[in-house]
Amino acid sequence: MKTQMPRYPIYIPSKGRADDCRTAEFLKKDKVPFFLVIQPQEFDEYASVYGKEYLLTLPEKELKKSKWPLPFTRNWIKHHATRNGAKRHWQIDDNIQGIQQVTKGKASKCPSNMALATAEDFIDRYSNVAIAGLRHVAFAFLQDKPFALNQQVYSCVLVWNELPTSWREETIEDTDYSLQVLSAGWCTVLFNAFVIQKANTDSMKGGNTDTVYKGDGRIKQARNLQKRWPGVVKQISRKFNKPRVVINRIWSKYDTPLEKVK
Repeated sequence: MKTQMPRYPIYIPSKGRADDCRTAEFLKKDKVPFFLVIQPQEFDEYASVYGKEYLLTLPEKELKKSKWPLPFTRNWIKHHATRNGAKRHWQIDDNIQGIQQVTKGKASKCPSNMALATAEDFIDRYSNVAIAGLRHVAFAFLQDKPFALNQQVYSCVLVWNELPTSWREETIEDTDYSLQVLSAGWCTVLFNAFVIQKANTDSMKGGNTDTVYKGDGRIKQARNLQKRWPGVVKQISRKFNKPRVVINRIWSKYDTPLEKVK
């Protein structure tokens, strides 16, 4: 029997984690194709670990113009996937340790190729899903359905490439992106049947830990999100000397139903 594989391209934006890119490791183990999207100055370091065939290098001039590299990177990835003719594409953070399947409240190891391909099959049944993703394992066991509709999607995201929405700078870009999508009348799908094991953002070197999130960076992002979406941010504070942002439960007000492909 032929192994089921994702048909949409997978991109991993990564920075400063050539020696600890956990997402790339489990995808390689499952023989799932992917692209590591990196900054030019880190090419040799990543190439020495993964080989050149896995790498896509961001354009240096455009990257230098941006003070917020992650939104730039996400938009660049979307344009790359679109130019190459893909209907959708995956963006998966580089600190994912693996994917599990949840059945009757119990999680078990799951091949990533099967989980991602199954998610694609489900989403392609509908004409109005803009983004979809896999829930964080920590929040999956409270769910009683295989997926949730019109929720925030983050960290492991399947994006419809015709969507005109862009990731914006100076804000919590994944929350802002989901809100843009939902406010425009599209649906999001967050899978509970398949979940991601994700390392805490500030527990690993690299990424945004030493740049955007440094000091009060996360708090500044939350305040900008608050300005753009009044009522969304419930609390901005510090806990154990770390920024803590609490989002209000506003997702229930978005009630656009799924529409099957005719």
